[in-house]
Amino acid sequence: MPIVTVQVTREGTTPERQTVTAEEKAEIIKGVSQVLLDVLNKPLESTYVVIEEVDLDNWGWGGLPTAQYRAQLAAKAKA
Repeated sequence: MPIVTVQVTREGTTPERQTVTAEEKAEIIKGVSQVLLDVLNKPLESTYVVIEEVDLDNWGWGGLPTAQYRAQLAAKAKA
């Protein structure tokens, strides 16, 4: 029985969105489950998909918290 954990950020694709919708989560679950069926022949009813939402303050890249990294990129783009 496969258990797959998918981490997504809690921000949406536009500034006013702060969460992933229930519909989007359902599509993620459906798609991940289908991949395991297609690739490993794991039945849909035996596949568990866990979605973890990560707050903006709890992730980063480039050695910086995300907000700082994005500010740095924006400053470089203006220069």
